[in-house]
Amino acid sequence: MRETNIKPGWRHSISRDTARWMRASDVAIILLALSLPWSTSLVSIFAVIWLFTLLPSVVWADFRETLVRPACFLPILLVVLAIVGTMWATDIPWLERFRGINPATKLIAIPILMRHFEKSGRALWVAIAFLVSCTTVMLLSWVMFVDPRLAFGTDSLGVPVKNYIVQGQEFTLCAFGALGGAVYARSLGRTTLTMVLVTLGAAFIANLVFVASSRTAFVCIPVLFVLFAVRYFSCRHLVILLLGAILAGLLAWFTSPYLRLRTQVVVSEYQAYRDSNAATSAGMRLEFWRKSLNFFAEAPLVGHGTGSTRTLFERDAAGKTGVSAEVIRNPHNQTLNVAVQWGSVGIIILFAMWVVHWRLFVGPKTLMTWIGLVGVSENIVSSLFNSHLFDFAEGWMYVLTVGIGGGMMLRAGARRAGGQVANEASIARTVAAQRATC
Repeated sequence: MRETNIKPGWRHSISRDTARWMRASDVAIILLALSLPWSTSLVSIFAVIWLFTLLPSVVWADFRETLVRPACFLPILLVVLAIVGTMWATDIPWLERFRGINPATKLIAIPILMRHFEKSGRALWVAIAFLVSCTTVMLLSWVMFVDPRLAFGTDSLGVPVKNYIVQGQEFTLCAFGALGGAVYARSLGRTTLTMVLVTLGAAFIANLVFVASSRTAFVCIPVLFVLFAVRYFSCRHLVILLLGAILAGLLAWFTSPYLRLRTQVVVSEYQAYRDSNAATSAGMRLEFWRKSLNFFAEAPLVGHGTGSTRTLFERDAAGKTGVSAEVIRNPHNQTLNVAVQWGSVGIIILFAMWVVHWRLFVGPKTLMTWIGLVGVSENIVSSLFNSHLFDFAEGWMYVLTVGIGGGMMLRAGARRAGGQVANEASIARTVAAQRATC
């Protein structure tokens, strides 16, 4: 009897502790999202803290069940391929092989985040934290633009931290996340919040157009806008919205010298690369892609192995000048980055992961699925010009949006299943009672 009296209290204590550890994990992820626009070191620190806070609340049987889902095991499969790929990179230094593994390891967090937020349900706080942090960066960017004397500690006007490529991807995600949030707020009748989020989304896009942006962001914005319009508007409103977007684009083109400069310089960079082998931004990308395709053709099935990219470029650059002498670890295209190291096998896994994650968020029209859809779509489009899945900030943006969006989808699915089971049980009880009465 004494053991019987103690055991329930012990279980209740463990249950409370588990809840506290889950809240601590939520706080760690929120702090990670808050620090992502500012610091790589803080992100790494909070990621480690998050993993430690997860351990006391982990139920390994549930985690194994999570890994059955393609959205969860495909990212891990890509990491496993990176690890196994070190075995056939026989002529590559081990330091380069380990460096080749590192960019992919963050993908392990995707299934863990999904399972965590399936239980926690606090994913919206993570999205808000990232939005608030990026809004602060955006306001500082506008301040620097208005008064260049305040642009201390940075070489790029309008870029307070990191670089314009990272900032462009962050602002694009926040702009369309805010617009999706406005639609959600409007459905709840929250007029003031709707106007605030629309204004915030417009401010992010205006900053990209007039202050600082990457050309990759300019490619992502039209794609995401069409996706937003198709997802949330009827055919009649869709035509009106697209016409308004075209007019806004023309207005931005004629009123923003920065936008025209960033667009027109592509032509001059290509001409300089074609005529004199100059190391321009556009020229280097074309050269990297050309060489990477040749490397892929040499080992089309499983590639040259993990971490082989830099060594391959070093060998090819020997005795050359200009852009042909450039040596890099990143060919500035996610598919080619994977193809050079792991061949067709890697490409199949990468594309399968993108397709599965994209399809995961296409159906239900909730705020978190919209954030997940924006995160995946932006990564796919931007990865045409960069290896953003393996880059630090952009890669973590993908991990967070897929992890928290996928987790909330699993949570909603579990609730629907639970409601269906409860309904079936209620019907069964009613039928049994009627039979007993008869």
